[in-house]
Amino acid sequence: MKNSFLFFLIVFCFSCSKVEPRRPINPKPPTTLYFEAIKQNKVLNKLENDKILKLINNDSAHAYVQSSNGFWYTYIHKIEEELQTPVKGDEVILVYNITDLNDAIIYSKEELGVKNYVVDKEDFISGLQKGIKLMKTGETITFVIPSYSAYGIGGDEFKIGINQSIKSTVTLINIK
Repeated sequence: MKNSFLFFLIVFCFSCSKVEPRRPINPKPPTTLYFEAIKQNKVLNKLENDKILKLINNDSAHAYVQSSNGFWYTYIHKIEEELQTPVKGDEVILVYNITDLNDAIIYSKEELGVKNYVVDKEDFISGLQKGIKLMKTGETITFVIPSYSAYGIGGDEFKIGINQSIKSTVTLINIK
């Protein structure tokens, strides 16, 4: 009996000393999800850009320019003379609206009111932050902004949906 207890004690002590954690059967590297998300975003961005290009190609009344920042724009009222454009830290006064790509009003100029904005110092629609710096006082430009430069995957939680491209017509009233 003493030998069997000793045998049990030895087996018990040594069998518990080698605890191996359980591993997944088919381990995936943690970056797999990241790369899958990138791949999906590229597909969504291409679909979005195709919609925007179709809109631009069908609008024969305006000549659109593609910016290096990923949005398109066309002048509604252009001032030819050399005037100052806003730079970081300038306060600008502007009015703008937001529509969908089919020109259905999401937010009207009246709803949004006159906006005072300090360039690159305040949170604002990313595409418009960059686009405003192209404008001179008195100009009106319509911007076509893909969702990744507008409200992104979350929308604005009110009227702008997830991954929704927008158009915005902006008039720059003043630069201070």
